[in-house]
Amino acid sequence: MTALRQRKGSKGKDPGPDAQSLRCDHAAEVPVKPASAGASWCTVLCAVTGATVGVSLGLLCCIYVATLHENDLWFSNIKEVEREISFRTECGLYYSYYKQMLRAPSIQEGLYELINDNTTESKRTINILQRMNIYQEVLLSILYRILPIQDYLEPVYFYIYTVFALQAVYVLALFLTSWMLSDSWLAGALTGVWYILNRVDTTRVEFTISLRENWSLPFFALQVTAITCYLRPQLRPTHQRVVLWLVFVCTFCFCLTWQFNQFILLVQALLIFTLDALDFLTAEQVTSLYLVQVVSLLCVWLLQFCNSMILGSLVLSFIVAVLFIKHFQTGLKTGGFVVRVAKLALHAFLVLTLTFVINYSAKKILQLRSDEHIFKFIKAKFGLGATRDFDASLYLCEEAFGLLPLDTFERLANTLLVYPYLCTLSVLLIVLALAALFNLREAGLGQAPGDNDESTFSMRPDVAYNLLHTVYFGLLALSTMRMKYLWTGHMCAFAAFGVCGKEVWALCLRVIHCNTKAKLRLVRYSVPIVVLAFLYYKFWPKLMEEISELREFYDPDTVELMTWISSKTPKRAVFAGSMQLLAGIKLCTGRVLTNHPHYEDQALRERTRQVYQVYARQSAEEVHRLLRSIGADYIVLEDSICYERRHSRGCRLRDLLDLANGHIMDGPGENDPDLVPASHPRFCQAIKTGEPPYSTFFTRVFQNKTFHVYKLKKTKKKSKADSGV
Repeated sequence: MTALRQRKGSKGKDPGPDAQSLRCDHAAEVPVKPASAGASWCTVLCAVTGATVGVSLGLLCCIYVATLHENDLWFSNIKEVEREISFRTECGLYYSYYKQMLRAPSIQEGLYELINDNTTESKRTINILQRMNIYQEVLLSILYRILPIQDYLEPVYFYIYTVFALQAVYVLALFLTSWMLSDSWLAGALTGVWYILNRVDTTRVEFTISLRENWSLPFFALQVTAITCYLRPQLRPTHQRVVLWLVFVCTFCFCLTWQFNQFILLVQALLIFTLDALDFLTAEQVTSLYLVQVVSLLCVWLLQFCNSMILGSLVLSFIVAVLFIKHFQTGLKTGGFVVRVAKLALHAFLVLTLTFVINYSAKKILQLRSDEHIFKFIKAKFGLGATRDFDASLYLCEEAFGLLPLDTFERLANTLLVYPYLCTLSVLLIVLALAALFNLREAGLGQAPGDNDESTFSMRPDVAYNLLHTVYFGLLALSTMRMKYLWTGHMCAFAAFGVCGKEVWALCLRVIHCNTKAKLRLVRYSVPIVVLAFLYYKFWPKLMEEISELREFYDPDTVELMTWISSKTPKRAVFAGSMQLLAGIKLCTGRVLTNHPHYEDQALRERTRQVYQVYARQSAEEVHRLLRSIGADYIVLEDSICYERRHSRGCRLRDLLDLANGHIMDGPGENDPDLVPASHPRFCQAIKTGEPPYSTFFTRVFQNKTFHVYKLKKTKKKSKADSGV
């Protein structure tokens, strides 16, 4: 089992600042007087200072996570096989394709091997570029081949440094978002500091480098920055077109690098739909943002060799339904207040109904079942029916897919992030509700919403977008802990906007009758400086202590297993086992797999359930038949799964298999009345006796404290392949 232990006789590295930056034009919130020479120089100096701070914070974050990664694993000192084992679970699978591309004789041959892959799933040839989002690995491998860096930078370092550099881009995007919202680079500085101090809740890149979210979330943050810029008031049409192209590029990169892009874009499309319904966006802005999403998804669909999962996505069905109904439902934004609300309710009902009709039809036509496990999980999670479905239960029993723990808010409160965030959220939600009512009433009277700039009940569209963004993704994070990384980064930017922006402070000062420009300026600049000083005083020593802690990678059992497989088994040998372990076997040894962690395929999910029968109560003959039907030569059993204690009863892997098979679970506790006792002992335990009938079908060829490897014997009778494979 992988572990980290204290390193002897070494000193930690001190991270230093620096990074790379990008800046959007700064639109004035109120008409400004002609700038004097002094004022223009002041503006330039402010912009240069802000850009420098943003770049420095981005690089600081990059160096910080890179230092943590090195100090936790002693990555520069461990063997190559240990480095590869440190790419846990699906991370190892994705990195293996980068390694495969580099080992190919040429780029063309490497691409051909990916398009016609027969090592990831035994007895099948699949197109990896179609099935998985690995264009980033392909691009990096090509860059490593053509750039003159091979002599002084190892391939693995080129890979991990690229991922860590994207963290600098992420911080910089959040910096720019809060800067544009508040019109103060101090907000950006506060955002970057909060992001770094709340690292546990904002990113997990230092120990899950290859996860798709670590590639895609920086582009998603850039997309939000670009949308914020696009929605700024008084932005010129030429600038709008340029920024819209930037939105498209960021959306495309986000979609290309993560298979769950469709679900994130669906939340964003619902957000845009809400803003459109409440008259915060113009028809042109709404249509443009919808089309950007559609074109981005279609481009990815083409690059992924017409992946049907994209065409069958809910977000595409939703956007088509919205645009279709908007075209035919004329006069949607006319009439009195009550009439308008009734029309909006009807509009929402028609859109949702047509969305499900289109989506259902598309999936029937395309015979799409790739994402059905996700909908089964959602249905069970929200109590819409109990399920014994094995795939849905795998998700339900993982802590990452549970509700957001309350201790998350304790950690966020410790850095003072929660308090300004909740204050800003509460105040602006009230303003948003009043502004929405005002928009609907004024539109009903024939006045364009937002015409009265002096109105108390008005809100800038860029602020409204970011407000609903944090609300929608906050609700998503509260329901599913793994989704918190979509929320907490933007949470830092939104809270910093509240501290440094004019909106909240102006309302507060107006309440106490002190709303003067001088006092507003004093509060806006003094409060963030005080907060930054407090955070530096409280957390800088802790950061220095954290990066001085030195550990090293320690997993001798897995290293021994990988070394044995590489030296003692044929190169085309087929291995069966847990999804997580097999990803490492592919990366470290290059052997053929029966299954793997990329779960977005119905046939693969069925195959995984068959392989996992080695942890269920099944006969030796049945297990042998199932494994031979998918071409397995060896099966790797793990004591950590067979005797699992990490999960409670009902969520252990063996329990999920028992329930799916209709068997009573192990140990004391209640069982459903329809469950029956199994007629066979648990396979992973009984096979260790080495007695017939287990010795008839399996031979143990390797064993250590963690793993047991058995070779399947060939029987005279040919077993019939399972109809599901």
